[in-house]
Amino acid sequence: MSSSSVPSSSNSKPCLPWRTRLAVSFLSLLTDTARRPDGTINRRLLRLLDFKSSPTPTSPLHGVTSRDHTLDPSRNLWVRVFVPHYSSSSQSQSQSLPVIVFFHGGGFTFLDPASFAYDAVCRKFARKIPSIVVSVNYRLSPEHRYPCQYDDGFDVLKYLDHNGTSLLPEFADLSKCFLAGDSAGANLAHHVAVRAAAEQLMKSLKVVGLVSIQPFFGGEERTESEIRLAKAPLVSLARTDWLWKVFLPEGSNRDHPASNVSGPNAVDISGSGGYPDTLVFVGGLDPLQDWQRRYWEWLTRSGVKAELVEYPNMIHAFYVFPELPQAHQLITQVKHFVNAKCHTIDPS
Repeated sequence: MSSSSVPSSSNSKPCLPWRTRLAVSFLSLLTDTARRPDGTINRRLLRLLDFKSSPTPTSPLHGVTSRDHTLDPSRNLWVRVFVPHYSSSSQSQSQSLPVIVFFHGGGFTFLDPASFAYDAVCRKFARKIPSIVVSVNYRLSPEHRYPCQYDDGFDVLKYLDHNGTSLLPEFADLSKCFLAGDSAGANLAHHVAVRAAAEQLMKSLKVVGLVSIQPFFGGEERTESEIRLAKAPLVSLARTDWLWKVFLPEGSNRDHPASNVSGPNAVDISGSGGYPDTLVFVGGLDPLQDWQRRYWEWLTRSGVKAELVEYPNMIHAFYVFPELPQAHQLITQVKHFVNAKCHTIDPS
């Protein structure tokens, strides 16, 4: 159990470059325009403005190749696999790499692994750590409500456990598997980790760590940070209330265990013994920060080894903006977490 914080010069307003401010304003406007009062989404508008990156199976981009693989066409379940490119085959064969199963953010409603920002982030994880990254395209709400997203995430783990050798390069080490995600993706990663710990059905795949980047959690209570930062970009109260309403089961409130993971209906993980060591990132200008700290506290009370890293001056999703120095720092911290966990695993 530990907590650390990146030094802060101010705790009031974010000091962001114009490029970041422009991107955040555009994303906020896009999600507001796409959301309809009747609880539906304008997918046509999103397809027009959600800029995509193509896979690079033969020509490495920034030192990484990527391929798309469809696992279940009936529900459009597919993954984009990112592999660091080595200059020689002998180098690739001499080093096994951990596997990171990544779940993108977007409130369970927006984006996918081909979205420009998430393709770039996964490419960086693959190159910088280095690792094999499996980025998951899960079903989206409101067309597909809870628990579709969790089912898709867990089914990817099962698929990797049974078919990993055909999907991944030979130097991918599934005994060193990490779950990772940001925002709604971090929520999804948590619930997949809970299910994996409870069912313990894996043969070759072992989840040894979880990277939770500003997870999207909530509850009926209005926390201090939600009130103080009610009009924050990307995750204002109005936006998150709408997202929970179209994701959770009909008739549920935000104290459902899918959203309030540490609240009155929380799943007890204290006796599972299989929940992985966890690294939690929090931004000081993120309205969700109180829920994120409660999550970290709940993990430690449940006997999970968890570390909290705080960025006092950062907004929600700051790490997807490459012009921010803090984005590079976060990736370095993820690298240290993954490598430290790999080195502590007994190869026998």
